[in-house]
Amino acid sequence: MAEIGGGSLVHRLRTKLESSSFQSDQYVKQLSQQSDGDRDLQEHRQRIQSLADETAQNLKRNVYQNYRQFIETAREISYLEGEMYQLSHILTEQKSIMESVTQALLQTDRSEAARELQAAFPKEADEGKVRNLTTLLEKVEGCKNLLETPGRYLVYNGDLTEFDVDNMVLIQKVHAFLMNDCLLIATALPNRRGMYKYNALHNLDDLAIVNVKENPPMKDMFKILMFPESRIFQAENAKIKKEWLEVLEETKKNKVLNEKRKKEEEAPRSPVVSDVSSNPFVEEETSDEELVDLTLEWIQELPEDLDVCIAQRNFEGAVDLLNKLNSYLEDKPLTHAVKDLKAKVDGRIRQLTDVLVFELSPDRSLRGGPKATRRAVSQLIRLGQSTKACELFLKNRAAAVHTAIRQLRIEGATLLYIHKLCNVFFTSLLETAKEFEMDFAGNNGCYSAFIVWSRSALKMFVDAFSKQVFDSKESLSTAAECVKVAKEHCKQLSEIGLDLTFILHALLVKDIKTALQSCKDIIIEATKHRNSEEMWRKMNLMTPEALGKLKEEMRSCGVISFDQYTGDDCWVNLSYTIVAFTKQTMAFLDEALKLYFPELHMVLLESLMEIILVAVQHVDYSLRCEQEPEKKAFIRQNASFLYDTVLLVVEKRFEEGVGKPAKQLQDLRSASRLVRVNPESTTSVV
Repeated sequence: MAEIGGGSLVHRLRTKLESSSFQSDQYVKQLSQQSDGDRDLQEHRQRIQSLADETAQNLKRNVYQNYRQFIETAREISYLEGEMYQLSHILTEQKSIMESVTQALLQTDRSEAARELQAAFPKEADEGKVRNLTTLLEKVEGCKNLLETPGRYLVYNGDLTEFDVDNMVLIQKVHAFLMNDCLLIATALPNRRGMYKYNALHNLDDLAIVNVKENPPMKDMFKILMFPESRIFQAENAKIKKEWLEVLEETKKNKVLNEKRKKEEEAPRSPVVSDVSSNPFVEEETSDEELVDLTLEWIQELPEDLDVCIAQRNFEGAVDLLNKLNSYLEDKPLTHAVKDLKAKVDGRIRQLTDVLVFELSPDRSLRGGPKATRRAVSQLIRLGQSTKACELFLKNRAAAVHTAIRQLRIEGATLLYIHKLCNVFFTSLLETAKEFEMDFAGNNGCYSAFIVWSRSALKMFVDAFSKQVFDSKESLSTAAECVKVAKEHCKQLSEIGLDLTFILHALLVKDIKTALQSCKDIIIEATKHRNSEEMWRKMNLMTPEALGKLKEEMRSCGVISFDQYTGDDCWVNLSYTIVAFTKQTMAFLDEALKLYFPELHMVLLESLMEIILVAVQHVDYSLRCEQEPEKKAFIRQNASFLYDTVLLVVEKRFEEGVGKPAKQLQDLRSASRLVRVNPESTTSVV
């Protein structure tokens, strides 16, 4: 009974909460007034909580059910979408067939009407065409000589908008005049409505018309190719664009047919021989036509199949169809029917090439890495356009490398940034090299282009490297570590046979030379400043710890016999100037050897000689000028340390780092020894 009573309470509570007139404030107020105490409120709270849990479960159940219905609906939509696509494809094919039939009938009627009109009024028809052309060309400045060509007449004209081929930027508004043998492009004159100025004249034999794929907002466009240039125009709408494409193709065909007819009429032939000699050629041509069977179903449907493959981005299927056709026609004679078929296919090849070129353009997404270009590159190579594929592939990768370097966040610590920069650049270069070797394995002529591209890419890397390392005036030790990191990454490329170390050296030599000379000047100025304050006194390091630290520093500098110059109670029997010079010179030599490569040999050697000469000449001058015997003996002791120890260590370390001895350092040490033996000599050390 308690359960039944509890259920009825929950039911009444649910009814009250679901009521549209429910007001929470009044309900809580009423509940607090009617409750007997805390226990009553707790029970009421449990009933509300149970309702909340039940509502949550119902909500989850409904969501799950709706989700299942949504999945089933999505599957049904996907199925219907496939059927609609097939239906659309069938309707498109039907529409294309109907349009071609209609166009053929209209063309036949138009040709018959024109022939009848020409036969009835031949002179009047020609005069009317010329008169129409004359009237229009009077509006164009600078093209009166176009009327001098006999038989020329106007076929079609209209306004177009010209865009830049590379970046699709609007250039100008033009008016095109299509004549039976040429195409005239004129630009509008400012402040003179309806008047134009001559821009260009293109012979129909020298140009090709290419339909441009719709890519909103750039639509209703077609391209005119004039080797080695091209121009792209936009019509007012799709209907006018279609008319331009049809009339251009038709005019080109009529021009070829008229020229062929004239040649046949003008060719001299004997009335007796012609009848006899013409029959064998007719029979041979007929036999050639019979040898080429173009009635096969796959050949008849080939142009439409190519259009479908291009539209569906099935590039491999399109190239397979072209290879199949080429294999079939390889040993067949070039008949008129074959020429017509190839003319139709050539347009599709140009369209396919344009799509593949767009796939490799740097404007496309670069996140896929080099592998993302493999599909388009391989199909361009199969089309026999390896050079274009190589050029576009390398342009794409150059843009990717540039973007990766530009997006790299500049760190506060230079060495950390250089580690990231080298990792990003050389990893990208290694991936590009492997992909290039895979894609162009059979095209040895493309490898030279890759080497040129690698050098330009490395130049891009060095610009970013130098800007962070050398332009920011980092210390020589930091620069040395950064260059060492770059060299190590560069050597990894030798694993695939690509050694760019010498190019890296050539690009860095100027900046490293400047850094060495700048550091040399700083050391010389510091040495001269210490020399000016030289008192020739022994060093007192005050504590054993300081003395031990100095001994350790000298051992790291290569001065092993430094203990013989130390005395009792933390004294050092050397001048502070000579000790500081030793540490600074050895540090410079160590860092410079990390940067060393053959192109820097003389720069490093000359810088080292200049630094040493400052100290040697100061000691030489002090020996000759000092008169006090005790101080002079101390100077001799410092000179002995400098000549016999420091210069010898510098000479050995230089030989170990470079790989060959330096005669200039040997001569300097010999000359310095002579000065020490004969301090009164006035001979300068050079």
